[in-house]
Amino acid sequence: MDNRVLVAYATKYRSTAGIAEKIGEVLGEAGLEADVLPVDKVRDLAPYGAVVLGSAVYMGQWRKEAGAFLKNNVKALAERPVWLFSSGPTEEGDPRELVEGWGFPEALKPFADEIQVRDIAIFHGVMPPPEKMKFFDREIMKRIKAPTGDFRDWEMIADWATSIAEELKGES
Repeated sequence: MDNRVLVAYATKYRSTAGIAEKIGEVLGEAGLEADVLPVDKVRDLAPYGAVVLGSAVYMGQWRKEAGAFLKNNVKALAERPVWLFSSGPTEEGDPRELVEGWGFPEALKPFADEIQVRDIAIFHGVMPPPEKMKFFDREIMKRIKAPTGDFRDWEMIADWATSIAEELKGES
């Protein structure tokens, strides 16, 4: 197994980028070479032996660019180990419980199934203060009374990335 891993992500307010950077850091500490890039900067999957792909979630959907990346690269992704993650819940507690069992966008499940992803994780996200949000987002967050703050669980993220590293190193 090639030890070069792509950690690709789509983000809106940089929360998911921070998660991707942490995953890349943990993979690097485990002796793997990790490139952390926004999905729209990825030009070629050939150099990578594995891929971790993540997206911010808004109203139950991945960012358009992350969904397009997944759909447009099904064949190449199916040829290597792939892990997916979503970031979004902004409250204390288990992220899966907070999203009431939601695990992944329904429209993208057939692509994930075709790729045979190894795992799909959900991590807490960040809700910026209203003054840092775009108008539409600010109005929605006011209506649903979403709490602001950084809810990311760095230990949970690091543990998940460590499990990926262990799996990849076990295959080499």
